[in-house]
Amino acid sequence: MKKQILGLGGGWLLGWLVACGPVTTHRPWAPPPLPPGLAALPQPAHNPSTEAGVALGRQLFFDPALSGNNRLACASCHQPARAFTDGQALSQLGASGRPLKRNVPTLANLAWAEGLFWDGGAKNLESLVFGPLRHPDELAQDLAALPAELARNPTYPPQFAQAFGTDSITLALLARALAQYQRSLLSFNSRYDAWQAGRIQINDLEMNGWKVFNQHCSGCHPPPRFTDDRYHNTGLDTAFTPDHEGIYLGRERITGQPADRGRFKTPTLRNLARTAPYFHDGRAATLPQVLAHYHTGVRLSPTLDSLLRPGPGKPRPGLALSLADREALLAFLATLNDEGFGE
Repeated sequence: MKKQILGLGGGWLLGWLVACGPVTTHRPWAPPPLPPGLAALPQPAHNPSTEAGVALGRQLFFDPALSGNNRLACASCHQPARAFTDGQALSQLGASGRPLKRNVPTLANLAWAEGLFWDGGAKNLESLVFGPLRHPDELAQDLAALPAELARNPTYPPQFAQAFGTDSITLALLARALAQYQRSLLSFNSRYDAWQAGRIQINDLEMNGWKVFNQHCSGCHPPPRFTDDRYHNTGLDTAFTPDHEGIYLGRERITGQPADRGRFKTPTLRNLARTAPYFHDGRAATLPQVLAHYHTGVRLSPTLDSLLRPGPGKPRPGLALSLADREALLAFLATLNDEGFGE
């Protein structure tokens, strides 16, 4: 049995609306050059990215009119300076001021993502927006009233007409515009990318870290996006309660399968310098704490990822990371920071 639950990482039933309405034929939005090994930027047939659509989506993303109190925008929690995160373990920046139950993830390179939110509760970027828009602890917006509110702003009807061929503002078109903007948030301009392209050399410590990464980390964080888009139990907990609509169950919340209990989406490793704190609930404040968890803190449970389980020559769960390994790995991970991302 599958289900999608409103907010806190779940999809919403209005997602089907995005397949309705006109498709624009305006000038396409052209992405910058992409790294080798990465498929072309996905372009849904019902929502191809255009210059006008991306520009409209960007304006909506930063517009506090999308919130019920007209004081919050998508960018309030997805801040460009923080690689589109908010720097909090469990954000209290939403309309209610109550802490969320999950950490705000980066929006980098979501165009290729297979499943969104920490449990995959949204299937695509077009359906992503409805939960956060409506949830009382996030933007707390009355979705039924939002199109008319935006239509009263004289700048929006002509922008929607330019992007989608109609000045009639609907939730479906709003979702498409926001999805187009989020697909444009690409981060492939790090020192790692320059090294892979042969433009620079990395130092010996970073190279050692690359070797440690390939030995221990690349199974779940493969380049060039440094995520496998899958769900893993990384040994943070031994028990997973059904409280708060089951958000602590991880992927099981969506699939209903006990084998998915405690499994959460693999985050990208790009821009880690700006996306602290870490893990799905922000429990690790620093990267050394993350590596210490994998070295000595992994806890056994029935769905613990196979790569972290004890086995022959491996008496305890986790990864055997010496201090030298961790130092080198931290140096390599720093090469994944894209200083211009979000500007």
